[in-house]
Amino acid sequence: MTKIVDLHHYRTKLVEQRAFGRWRQRFGETYDTQTRLSDVSDKTLYFLAQPGEDSSLAYYEMIMGVLDLGPATKFNYLASEQQMRVVDIHLFLADQIRFEMMRRLGWLEALPCQNFTLISLVQTYAQMRNGFKDHPPGLAASHPGYAAYQKLATREKEVFIRQMLREALEKFKERLES
Repeated sequence: MTKIVDLHHYRTKLVEQRAFGRWRQRFGETYDTQTRLSDVSDKTLYFLAQPGEDSSLAYYEMIMGVLDLGPATKFNYLASEQQMRVVDIHLFLADQIRFEMMRRLGWLEALPCQNFTLISLVQTYAQMRNGFKDHPPGLAASHPGYAAYQKLATREKEVFIRQMLREALEKFKERLES
């Protein structure tokens, strides 16, 4: 009897394993092809939101897995164009993770990327980045800086939100510790 192999299912599971195999070990959590920003635990979100080498390596693990570029430890051996692509995606994802952290704090309204899976954010990041660059996340009306934010031009609104990162990391850490 012939066994039929569902190639789409097989490829999907392969991408999932490459993308999240190390994350499952690193974070002790389950991720799959449907995992979105909102599905990432607070603990993992906080880790990924922090700047630095440790979080960068975690991003590289996932990004290089999705793109089938090998393990993150091989990043320095990639062609310079591939390295730049990985770094660009990393910076884009780090922004989205940080925006999600601020959303959970109640500082931001809905995010443009919140309905997309992590894998799709990597696979289509160029289109997403270009599609969202004129649509920064909206500051929640309840935030003390809302009146000042409303007066800003689109590009200035994104800068305003980025400047809240340090305080957001502190507040999120307090939330995790309580």
